[in-house]
Amino acid sequence: MSYELEPERLLSIARGVKLSEEPGLGALTLPGYLREVTDRFAEREAVVFPTGSERLSWSYADLWERAMQVARALIACGAGKDTRVGIMMTNRPEWIASLFGTALAGGVAVAFSTFSTPPELEYLLEKSGVAILLFEGQVLKRDFTEMLCAMEPALSHKRRTPLASLKFPFLRHIVAAGAYDAGAIEGWDEFIAHGTSTPRALVEATAASVQPGDIGVLFFSSGSTNKPKGILSTQRAVCIQLWRWRRLYGTQSDVRCWSANGFFWSGNVGMAIGTTLSSGGALVLQPTFDAAGALDLMQAERVNYPVAWPHQWAQMEAAPNWTQVDLSSLKYVDARTPLSRHKTVHTDWLEPRAAYGNTETFTVATAFSVNAPPERIAGSNGEPLPGNTVKIIDPLSGDVLPRGARGEIAVKGPTLMLGYIGLTADEIFDAEGFFRTGDGGYLDQEDRLFWEGRLTDIIKTGGANVSPLEVDGVLAAYPGIKLARTVGVPHNTLGEMVVACVVAHEGVALVESTIRDFARQRLASYKVPRRVLLFGEDEISLTGSAKTKSGELRKLAADKIEYLRVKEGQGALPPGPPLGP
Repeated sequence: MSYELEPERLLSIARGVKLSEEPGLGALTLPGYLREVTDRFAEREAVVFPTGSERLSWSYADLWERAMQVARALIACGAGKDTRVGIMMTNRPEWIASLFGTALAGGVAVAFSTFSTPPELEYLLEKSGVAILLFEGQVLKRDFTEMLCAMEPALSHKRRTPLASLKFPFLRHIVAAGAYDAGAIEGWDEFIAHGTSTPRALVEATAASVQPGDIGVLFFSSGSTNKPKGILSTQRAVCIQLWRWRRLYGTQSDVRCWSANGFFWSGNVGMAIGTTLSSGGALVLQPTFDAAGALDLMQAERVNYPVAWPHQWAQMEAAPNWTQVDLSSLKYVDARTPLSRHKTVHTDWLEPRAAYGNTETFTVATAFSVNAPPERIAGSNGEPLPGNTVKIIDPLSGDVLPRGARGEIAVKGPTLMLGYIGLTADEIFDAEGFFRTGDGGYLDQEDRLFWEGRLTDIIKTGGANVSPLEVDGVLAAYPGIKLARTVGVPHNTLGEMVVACVVAHEGVALVESTIRDFARQRLASYKVPRRVLLFGEDEISLTGSAKTKSGELRKLAADKIEYLRVKEGQGALPPGPPLGP
């Protein structure tokens, strides 16, 4: 269909203003971005990391120097143009220094989840092709050093020559944040020491050669397949969003942002790092989420901008110190969240929830700014951001639908990914360069997008994406399970909770807790089903076998959960796996 010949108001096509007209954008490479905010805010506090009795504090000038140290060390270890550098850490200063340090060295930062189980981590290492891995040795009960040594026994041997692994042929160096040092895994200080022989001028020259169209980052996100997809984004895409979040949130230089959500999710990079550093504020980091600890940290550091997911708000409101803490510093906190109800908080700030996006667009593609009038939002998910075009198409034919008709959302714009690793452009984009999101929705006459759910059945739980097929694949290996179909059931704080609907082989008695323990050993905690429901084959086969029947299966699961609650006399959800990093 040649829709250019028809008035766009009659068709489902909406365009944002030109990118050149967007206010507030600065340098469009990560090295240029860091240089610009450092020049503006050199002596202001940029990063705060309280640990126990100690309090680490970096200024913007310190952050530049720490990133420079990482860059010099990476170059000394052989990093060059487009070298992929894996970063697998909780929210700690080294994560931020590694992101920008990789960019200064001309490399590509690859974000790995700290939720990763051994099979997941092995898959990420194989598919990403990282040459250098910077990781945190232990996160809560996960010992990543032990995982890595089990995958590649050569890491257990004491040596300092580049790794030569047949399993991970591109991997040459592995470095643990902190002082940990085992076998061929280097400690952080030893890694940084490599860079003393790298001239600063070489790093400066390397950073200056980075272009907006170069690859900037590689993030992984669950898609419609049973394995995470590697998403390549340009330097420009990342930087546009880093600058943009400051404008969308309307923040000033007084920002003090708390976050415990992993930076391996692009949304947290944009909302936390972007909003804060672009404004000249300070990032107050909590490595893993603890509700009571988060409240104490907000009080001690006078946090005014918290970044959290709905289930975390609920946990903070239920924390034992909720009534004792002073949260009067909170300013950029949505008036609809539990934190706004705290007796010491007074706010009428409304977060721009009217937004739509995904990792493929490195966060939002449509949005309204903070405090947009309700009549302008009108229940929508925003309007196309500068440079973006959104169209609604028929999922089967790909034809653009009439204005107001429901179909599949397709997007194009300056923050759209370069592509998925391992796939060619024609496998990802249509003939005009649009990305078909797999999400359903429509456009109204005011160019507002209304997102109505996922055509691909991805589960959105606590801000994270979960592929049902990935969970199904794990449960299929459990002895006694004949059929498994995983769905997302509506939940008042998580958005959706992961629920597995299973059919047992004849004569097999399945135990929910045992199945969940099995899944927990093989899946990240947020992917583990919160409920495992047993059905007869006659109940599930008609609803679970076809994608078009997934809505019926969700209803069947929701009805059974409600029935079990009544039968068991439960007034609350059963305990589930922790969802914070």
